[in-house]
Amino acid sequence: MYRLRTLTLLLALAGTTANATEATPALTPMPEALEIRFALSAIPLALREKATVYVLDAAKGYRIAREGSSGIACLVERTQWELAEFRDDLYVPLCYDAAGMPYLRAIMDTAALRAQGVDAGALKARIEPRFRDGTYVPRKAGLSYMVAPVMRTLGPPDMRMHTMAMPHLMFYAPGLANADIGARPDLADPASLRWPFIDRQGIDEHSYIIQMVGEAEKARILADERALVDDLCAHRAVLCLGTQHGH
Repeated sequence: MYRLRTLTLLLALAGTTANATEATPALTPMPEALEIRFALSAIPLALREKATVYVLDAAKGYRIAREGSSGIACLVERTQWELAEFRDDLYVPLCYDAAGMPYLRAIMDTAALRAQGVDAGALKARIEPRFRDGTYVPRKAGLSYMVAPVMRTLGPPDMRMHTMAMPHLMFYAPGLANADIGARPDLADPASLRWPFIDRQGIDEHSYIIQMVGEAEKARILADERALVDDLCAHRAVLCLGTQHGH
């Protein structure tokens, strides 16, 4: 997923200390049918029929809304363990293949711990060691699909919270660094992000090779998913793209 924690995690955490004593924000529920559509938008249309879909019960964690048979599972991530901060305005639709189930399990366990009332700092302290000991690390190569037309998470140019159209693929790369593949991503230079680079999501073991889709494919995704884009914007203003009625 496109978060570039290697370069900017400190920016993402700026100011969280002041908010540490504030009440944990409640997660705004999404209508189940919309959440399923949003989750499935992360994979190409041809793969959606046989994918498993999870939806979020904020009081318990994720549950299966639809059982699939392809080995691909999709959901909308609402809590990112590495931030050590709980938010209600984070939406990341993504799908994992069978090899990526350990990474998916980390997202699901994060949601369950939040639902149980574990605070953000303690949650991070419980999840991170499970990456270090290999519990959440894929055992073989594979990929996560993130070709949805909309996501809301930390993003360029300042790695703060943005609603973005940034479809891409993520290939599992635990322990890999940009230097290993000769990549030189620069947030100030969008052209440098068109080629594969490493996204380290809080820890070496939670890393991906990111490959953006081309501009023509991105435009086609946005056109094909126009109804979903509009429905997400109608559901919550924070999910509106810049061409709609605000971020």
